[in-house]
Amino acid sequence: MISITEWQKIGVGITGFGVFFILFGILLYFDSVLLAFGNLLFLTGLSLIIGLRRTFSFFFQRHKLKGTSFFLGGVVIVLLRWPLLGMLLEAYGFISLFKGFFPVVFGFLGSALNIPFLSTLFQRLQGSSGSMV
Repeated sequence: MISITEWQKIGVGITGFGVFFILFGILLYFDSVLLAFGNLLFLTGLSLIIGLRRTFSFFFQRHKLKGTSFFLGGVVIVLLRWPLLGMLLEAYGFISLFKGFFPVVFGFLGSALNIPFLSTLFQRLQGSSGSMV
């Protein structure tokens, strides 16, 4: 059993609030204050979940410096109240940083098709979208 510390629990909550504020800022036509607050909460929560040393070593690995510079540069641009450009830079940096995790996520989503309830749901959704054509 994996033990989770209180700081990690707080980090999960803060990260969740960060994602919420980012999505809410995007929904409200790239509100720079909400996006900036969401970015700060997300990075703070990530640091609390995996620790400062691991966060620093993840972002500043030699082969991830390009993605890190775009991601953190996008955060700075959002803080300087240029939200659209900042979010574009952040998105590119995020994709560049986490491109190694995407095959794992897609593999998990592919295995989700074998779950009985989800497979029938996906079949129904696929059947309803095909009949509309």
